[in-house]
Amino acid sequence: MIPGDGIGPEVTNAVTRILEATGVKFEWESYPAGAEAYEKYKEYLPKALLESVERNRVGLKGPVTTPVGGGFSSINVALRKHFELFCNFRPIRNLPGIPTRYPGVDLIIVRENTEGEYSGIEHEVVPGVVESLKIITEKASTRIARFAFEYARREKRKTIYAIHKANIMKMTDGLFLRCARNIAKEFPEITYGEHIVDNTCMQLVMNPYQYDVLLLENLYGDIISDLCAAFVGGLGLVPGANLGHTHAIFEAVHGSAPDIAGKNIANPTAMLQSAILMLRHIGEREAAERLHEALESVYRRKEPLTRDVGGSASTTEFADAIIAAMSSAAVGA
Repeated sequence: MIPGDGIGPEVTNAVTRILEATGVKFEWESYPAGAEAYEKYKEYLPKALLESVERNRVGLKGPVTTPVGGGFSSINVALRKHFELFCNFRPIRNLPGIPTRYPGVDLIIVRENTEGEYSGIEHEVVPGVVESLKIITEKASTRIARFAFEYARREKRKTIYAIHKANIMKMTDGLFLRCARNIAKEFPEITYGEHIVDNTCMQLVMNPYQYDVLLLENLYGDIISDLCAAFVGGLGLVPGANLGHTHAIFEAVHGSAPDIAGKNIANPTAMLQSAILMLRHIGEREAAERLHEALESVYRRKEPLTRDVGGSASTTEFADAIIAAMSSAAVGA
């Protein structure tokens, strides 16, 4: 467990209580990261935390503040690189009871998670001129494309679009597309297409239903996954998973919201949805389904919901309602 900072400890505490109520037995090893970790360990990413993830192979992570324009590097990026968590996986689906412009959205974002503009290779050429390198490799591009197509086949998805800017970045994005095309040949039952990233943004806003699975490089995936979250109510409602061949870290993808930290009003839904993905990942599918049904039942009743989605409940009250819904469903069964 990486509780994070800001509202991180509040939402992770709520989700921990809910997870315990599923009946699955958890033994948590909890570690700080970022500024809080530096105060305690003199490291932004403590060795003990890395050893714990290495040993357990699964982590649940709250939001960690990343300084803008200075300070320490992103904890998220560091964890993804260290454990080769090459896939950022974000399902975008509506929750009942949340009014949006687009009901019934069902999109899957598959984002390459280790390179591109987020490689972090930057330097000053001369005073007043800096350079940032975009790294695209055949290995990483092929790996993420294969993940997307294997997921689509397993879950009976019909269409994958690779999103790019190869009309301008002909070598880097061109390589990404060549790798996707090569993998697509192995999956003839899946329709494969390509859209330029800026056009994709327009197409999504006009009609998100035309897309099924989106396959993206790192930066494009970061931007478009946030855009798509708006279709279902925002980042406070959608889950995130960082997946590798041997390790996985599940996280709320929203910010640390320091302005409301400590007030017991934060919405733990994104963290809870991420925990549901984690349960499925570790083979606890029955518990995951019960938890998902309880979450939807609370939203369907529209009470008690937190302030960001039109309610007045506290974080604690919302968590209590999820636990009660699971208990009620168990009695009814």
